[in-house]
This record gives sequence, C-alpha cells and structure tokens, in this order.
Amino acid sequence: MRKTFLTLLAVSLSAYPQAPPTARIKIDIDRTIGEVDSHLFGNFAEHLGRMIYGGIYEEGSPLSDKDGYRSDVMEAVKQLGVSLLRYPGGNFSSGYDWKDGIGPKDQRPVRMDLAWGSLETNRFGTDEFLRYCERIGAEPYICINGGLGTVDDARHWVEYTNFDQHTYWVDQRRKNGRDAPYKVKYWGLGNEIDGPWQMGQKSAEDYVKFANEAAKAMRWVDSSIKLVGSGSSNFGADWANWNRTVINGLRGQIDYIALHTYIGNPDNDLEKFLGQSSLNVEKYIQTTAGQIAERARPTDTRPIYIAYDEWNVWYRAQNDQHLEEKYNFEDALAMGMFFNAFFRHADVVKMANLAQMVNVIAPIMTNKQGLFLQPTYFPIAEYGRQRGNLALTSWVSSPTYVLNRQTLPYLDVSTTYNSRDRVICLNVLNRSMSQDIGTRIENQEGKLSSSADVWQMNYPDLKATHTFGDDKKVVPKTSTVAASAGRDGFTYTFPAHSLTILRLHME
Repeated sequence: MRKTFLTLLAVSLSAYPQAPPTARIKIDIDRTIGEVDSHLFGNFAEHLGRMIYGGIYEEGSPLSDKDGYRSDVMEAVKQLGVSLLRYPGGNFSSGYDWKDGIGPKDQRPVRMDLAWGSLETNRFGTDEFLRYCERIGAEPYICINGGLGTVDDARHWVEYTNFDQHTYWVDQRRKNGRDAPYKVKYWGLGNEIDGPWQMGQKSAEDYVKFANEAAKAMRWVDSSIKLVGSGSSNFGADWANWNRTVINGLRGQIDYIALHTYIGNPDNDLEKFLGQSSLNVEKYIQTTAGQIAERARPTDTRPIYIAYDEWNVWYRAQNDQHLEEKYNFEDALAMGMFFNAFFRHADVVKMANLAQMVNVIAPIMTNKQGLFLQPTYFPIAEYGRQRGNLALTSWVSSPTYVLNRQTLPYLDVSTTYNSRDRVICLNVLNRSMSQDIGTRIENQEGKLSSSADVWQMNYPDLKATHTFGDDKKVVPKTSTVAASAGRDGFTYTFPAHSLTILRLHME
C-alpha cells in the first residue's frame, strides 16, 4: 500500500543544484540519547464525533466486516503503524461507566455524554475496542474514569480485562465471548483532571489521593500493569506545580506522567507557528523531565517517564462539536516538529499518542463511500519506521531567526541510528518560509556509503489540502542522491518549508 502513496524517483545529486553550505550538521553514532520507543507512535480513539461510529466502526456498512469494523479504515490504520491505542478518552472518560459498554449490544443503555454534548449508544465498548487492537496489532491503553468514577470502577475494569480465575467480572467477560484475559498492560489514571472543563475536576492534592488508591487497588488485581498519571493540561494555570505534586505524590506508583499539547497557526505565520510550537513542547518536556530527575533516587524500582498521550494541530475546528479539522501541508510539517522533539528526548519521552486516529483531528477521513488520507498521514507513517533506533545528539549550526526575543535555528533536527542495519536517519525540518539552506553533513565516526536515500515533503502551497478522490497531491517523494564516501560528508540543500528524512548507510 505504501507504493500507492509515494512517488518513487531515482535521481543523482546533479539533478539538485546545491546552494553553498550555510549550515552544518555533525553526526556521531556514539552520542546516544536513548531508544526510540515503539510507543511513541501511538494513537487515540475517543467517543467523540465520528471517531468511533462512522470511523473505525460502522455497523451495516458495505465497507465493514461482519463485526462492524470498517475494513478500509483498518487497512489505512495498519499502514499508519499505530503501536498503542488510547481509549475511551479524553474528556469522555471522566463521565463514562465502562459497564455500560459490555454485554449484548441491544441491551446496553443509551447515555448522555456531557463532555461533548451528544448521546452515547454504547454499541462500541471494551470488548469491541480490545478486539480492534488485536486486529490492527496495537497495544491497548485504557484511561479510567478519574473524574466522576470510583476506585471500585477502576479495579473491576482491570479484573474484567486481565484476571483469569472465576470471579463475577471474569465470568461476565466469558459470557461476552472472551475466555482468555486480554492482558491490558497500560492504564491511565484519569484524563486532564486539573482542567475546569473536566467533569470531576480535582485539586492536585485530591487527585493524588484518588490516584494512589486507584493504583493500589488496580495493581492488587494485576501487579504487571503500567500506570500513567494525569499531568497538567491547564497551561494557563500553575501547570508546573500540578506536575510536581503528582510526581512527588505518586512516586513509586506511576510509570509515566501525561503531557498534552495542541498547536495552531491562527496568525498565518509559518515560522512563528513551527518555532513557537517547538519552544513550548521543549519547555513542557524539559520542565517535567527536570521534576522527575529532582525526585529520582538510585533505589527507585519504578522510574517515571513522560507519556505525551495527546498531541496534534487543532485550532480551526475548535468550535466544531465534531472536531473535523482539515489539515494542510504546513500541518504535515508540524508532525516533524513533534517527532523531532520526542526523539531528542528519547531518554524520557517513552510514549506518545496522536489525537486522534479517524475523522476527529485525524490523518484519516471517511464518508459512507470511502476515505481519504490527509497530508499529516505521511510523515507520521514515515517517522514510525525509526522505532527501535537509537536517538543521537547531533551538533547543528544553522541560519537563525528571532521569535519573541528568542533566537531559533531554521533547521530543526533529530537523528537516529539503526545499529543492526547500520543506517543513520537524519530528520530535518526547514522552518524557513523562503530560504533554501545548503548544509554540510558530516559523520564523525565510520564510513558512509556513496549514496543516501531521501524522503521529502515539499509543496509550493502551504495551504494545500486533500479531499475525497484527491489525496495524492501533498505526498512525499523519495529519491537517491550521491554522497561522498568516507568521513568528509557531503552537502545537501534542504528546501524552504520542507520536511526531509535522509537515510545514510554506513559501510
């Protein structure tokens, strides 16, 4: 399916006139940061708009299989490479009773969804979600109701999915057609509980009390589970103190703390959009990583990592109840900004979930007749090929620009290394609106082969979008370019407003 999406080219370096080098990137495979965790390529499925119903699940559709799953969507999701799927919210989870979504579908209650002002039929619930994860080869990640829910709700949910002896909830699972435990490993202790938009909003201290008791009870059911604490999403408030309180109060209980970030370009300024977003993401990661390090002890048996379990571009559809954002080429560039930041902090960012997967601020859009892929789809799929690589620290010198009295390089860079195949992946976002940047690329250790593989997204119209029947326009192109053998490196020009992944082979 990948070849359907990509235009395959093979060209020599002479086909691309090179600007004189004004930037330098030095790569050293010995300067490792950490492994690029496979869970950085997670996604998010919330009961919101057409994410579930009409997205991944559409009973009675000729495009769906016998279980109601949309087959065309499932294929696109598999090609996207989703490694971890978060469910059922989001804001929805803070008013959700998971018991409404099990058992015979025609006997499940219809409930008001106060989070998004809709009705929930509950025809898609825990079993449908977990079977879907198995179909697409993704690990499930369930977020409990940390708002209006109880500790009993949380522990019984773990019992239903993970326990294997004859108890009430296990027997209910067996009645519902599943004998073997699902063994759900990842559980979120609520969603955005600091936010006033959340049902069951709590103070940091009250949240810690609840989360500690929920974690204790859930682990007494299954000691192998991993837990994600609710970090702050209310960045207009004292978000850093919330995170510090959660890290201090849940140390020894949680394995991750969640961060959420949505970005936008309401000022129609590409360089500001990509630059300010990068500064914010870096600040959130660095501040939280510092708080984790502050509390870490050599004797800790449960280190805490960052789960960036909601991130995306979202601003045009904020007043749209269904959040059906239409993405353009500049939004595809922003995907590279996020992944570059995650890779540069691969030692502490060990989970990330794009919000969301289908129709709702999503790379895949459907109607009754089919689907189309938004421009954001392609960089997500391509960066996912680097899972398991070692992230490297690279030295970068680049032309700069000033944003809010801060100096930023135009080139936003991350680097990873596949030691098995001896391939270096150099990921470069050129944030400049108009400047092509000739760059001297130098490898500090080892000998490069005489050619490099190029994957690139570069389109003249920043606002170009896709729609049904027209999603082959803003797509990546691949090529092969000559690169000088040896350690001297070579020069490559990164076009203005482009996202490039160079694959450098070491002999």
